[in-house]
Amino acid sequence: MVNTLISAISGKIESKGPEYVDIIVSGVTFRISTPTSTIDRIGDSGDSVKLLTSLQLRQDSITMYGFATEEDRMAFEALININGVGPRLAIAVLSTFDAGTMAAAVQSEDTDSFKRVPGVGARTASRIVLELKGKLDQSWSIPGGAEIVDDVFDSLTSLGYSVQETRRAITSTNTGENDRLTTEEKLRLALQFLTSQ
Repeated sequence: MVNTLISAISGKIESKGPEYVDIIVSGVTFRISTPTSTIDRIGDSGDSVKLLTSLQLRQDSITMYGFATEEDRMAFEALININGVGPRLAIAVLSTFDAGTMAAAVQSEDTDSFKRVPGVGARTASRIVLELKGKLDQSWSIPGGAEIVDDVFDSLTSLGYSVQETRRAITSTNTGENDRLTTEEKLRLALQFLTSQ
């Protein structure tokens, strides 16, 4: 459960930066810190937007963090409850992963993926995996969960694709008409998706 004074903000986008968006609400502009994954999804200047928020009070600052989905906000709240992971590092993690990809990395104990996040070393990556194991909703994770999906996931990540790229590729092939495909056929479709991006 998210515990925050302001749980959402709706208004028009005034401008966007690499990790923030300025939103005009009744003549007042709020600067909301956001992961780059949210920036990419919310539209352009002049567009109406609603962001789910988490207000963080520190001794020297009051910062509002915004997210496109409830899962991303819950992942942020889970991250900042880990000793040594502050809001800025949590935003960096969610700029690399969405909530589902992060849950998949935690579930598979993939500390190497977390080490790709700027500012996350081996110790912090291990702590994130250890403390979040079993605490994230696994329905955010890789679709399906069948053995074939796991095999495709393992094959793609061993080829050097990131967890996020792999999850997107698996999602693209996870349609009803593809349910009867073999591991090799699903892997071929996922690779076609990745090379077309």
